[in-house]
Amino acid sequence: MEKIASFTIDHTKLLRGIYVSGKDKVEGGGTITTFDIRMKLPNREPALSQSALHTIEHLAATFLRNHPVWGSKILYWGPMGCCTGNNLLIQGDLESKDIVPLMQELFGFIAEFDGDIPGASAMECGNYMLNNLPMAKWEARKFLVEVLNDIKPENLIYP
Repeated sequence: MEKIASFTIDHTKLLRGIYVSGKDKVEGGGTITTFDIRMKLPNREPALSQSALHTIEHLAATFLRNHPVWGSKILYWGPMGCCTGNNLLIQGDLESKDIVPLMQELFGFIAEFDGDIPGASAMECGNYMLNNLPMAKWEARKFLVEVLNDIKPENLIYP
């Protein structure tokens, strides 16, 4: 069986950042770009807690799908099973640099969010009690300050 592209990346060299992990052509000639939003150094620092990652998922998905410019192009935001980041699928043939301002805006939003977590009730979510807003805000701020606000080329292209 052929490995998917993201499993061919050397995770021992992977930095935190925004990476294009795939581009898929769809019927009609369009492209879907999949991004690896890597918030943690794989295998070199503690992963995101499930509760923080779950909260980031709720906030990010809500923010992105309601974004005035990008909202109609957002297809999916969801956590990676390894808990080191998230996957983002956007309609269009894009590069990592194209979404840096959007990711800065998103992680700034999460870092400053106060209020009820969208979709965090028993009726709306399959595990609504697995949320941690203070930790999600802390992780978002850390990623924003340490990576996104002064992002370098090595944080935009897979090693």
